[in-house]
Amino acid sequence: MTAYHAPTMIIRNRVFTWGQRTYIMGIVNVSSESFSGDGIADPDEAIAQARRFAEEGADIIDIGGMSTRPGFDEISVTEEIERIEPVVHAIVEAVDLPVSIDTYRSEVASSALEAGAHLVNDITGFRRDPAMARLVAGWGVPAVIMHNQRNREFHDVIGDIKAGLDESLALAHDAEVDPAQLIIDPGFGFGWTMEQNLEMLRRLSELRPYGLPLLVGTSRKSTLGAVLAQPEGGRIWGTAATVAIAIAQGADIVRVHDVAEMAQVVRMTDSVVRGIP
Repeated sequence: MTAYHAPTMIIRNRVFTWGQRTYIMGIVNVSSESFSGDGIADPDEAIAQARRFAEEGADIIDIGGMSTRPGFDEISVTEEIERIEPVVHAIVEAVDLPVSIDTYRSEVASSALEAGAHLVNDITGFRRDPAMARLVAGWGVPAVIMHNQRNREFHDVIGDIKAGLDESLALAHDAEVDPAQLIIDPGFGFGWTMEQNLEMLRRLSELRPYGLPLLVGTSRKSTLGAVLAQPEGGRIWGTAATVAIAIAQGADIVRVHDVAEMAQVVRMTDSVVRGIP
């Protein structure tokens, strides 16, 4: 089991007790170019989806305004802010759950925090925009720091993840981010081959010595499609299998598109792994 540096984290008005159970982060994409085909352009639809996720068992709502699929084209900072700001504000008002902003741009994160977001989810782990670490420190909010393997030389799956996380943790330290506010993500699907992604899942437990809560996001990703020969909409059972394996290997949060179905997977897996009745 993981020996956590800080056994609890408060996000919005919720206490997250690490190791007690697995938490679910539900994905709300307000980007038409989303890889999974679930992008929402209408703020009212995004609010409805967030409400549904809350009813289905989500613990966090993660809002993203720009696709980060392989080969994606960046939109402007202004456009990303225009997409996420009204949605963040509306969902914070409509749903009594912590709201996360999925961005690697400090200007976008700042706008989202001002709109009421409670958590920053940075797929570059502060490495793309070092101002992000200073922003997180200044606001005193939790942050997910992900290792992103894109455009980095490969040596060893877990070794490369550790190297990337160590860089991110050093940036966090230099910016005086409270380490008790950090969550790590190994970056499933970000710059890895299918075989490397599968190895990552097998070896997730090797990240436990960090003593930080672990978030894993495998939902609907291309590795599942490659193994199962299924399009994005047909990857729910592959997602279920990888969610169960991630929990068995020490995941504390799973980031998913299909909350109702994965809530059952999480509950069943927690019953086995953590002995929760």
